[in-house]
Amino acid sequence: MNLVVNGDAESGPGGTAEPVPSVTGWTVGQGAPALVGYAVGGGYPTPSDPGPAQRGSRFFSGGNSPRTALVQDVTLPATGRTGRPAVDAGDVRFTASAWLGGYATQEDGARLSVEFRDAQGTPLALAVLGPVTAAERKSATGLVERKVGAAVPPGARTARLLLVFTRSGSGTSNDGYADAISLTLEPTGGTTAGGRS
Repeated sequence: MNLVVNGDAESGPGGTAEPVPSVTGWTVGQGAPALVGYAVGGGYPTPSDPGPAQRGSRFFSGGNSPRTALVQDVTLPATGRTGRPAVDAGDVRFTASAWLGGYATQEDGARLSVEFRDAQGTPLALAVLGPVTAAERKSATGLVERKVGAAVPPGARTARLLLVFTRSGSGTSNDGYADAISLTLEPTGGTTAGGRS
C-alpha cells in the first residue's frame, strides 16, 4: 500500500499551469506549486510523452517560483507485519519511487527525499531520488522513474517526504516535474530473497 497521500497530483485544486495556494496531502513549504494537466499542452508533458504508464490526468510542477518545496509527514504503521516491532527488529524494507523530469534541454528539475525519523523527530536515515538531468531524459520533455529501497532503520516512526522543484535558468516557469510518488513497506522477516540492504 502506498503511504503517500496524493502522490499522483490528482486531488484538490489544479489542472492548469497556474500555481495553486494549497496541495491536498502536502504542506507548501516554499514557492508556488502547480498541478498541471497532461492535456494542457504548451510544451508541458502530454499523455504521449515519457512518463508513468498508468498516469492520471495531472502531475506536479514547480509553478512560477525559482524554488518550490512540498512537504508531507507520513506516520509509519504501529502494528501488523510492517509495524513497530518488525521495524525495530530490522525486518521491514521500504521502497520509494517517483517519476521525475523536466522540459527539453533545460536543467530545471525535481528531487524527492525521504527522511526516516524516530518518535522524537530525530533523523535516522535519508534516501534521495533525482533530479533527472536533461541528458538522462535525452533532452526530451517528460518524466523518468527513479526508485530506491533499503531497510527501514530501527526506531523509525515517521517519514518526511520533501519534494523540491528547482529552476536552473532564466524565465518564469519552473519546469521541474514529478508524478506517481510512492512509499511502500514490506516485511522481510530476515528470510526474503535479497535480504537486507
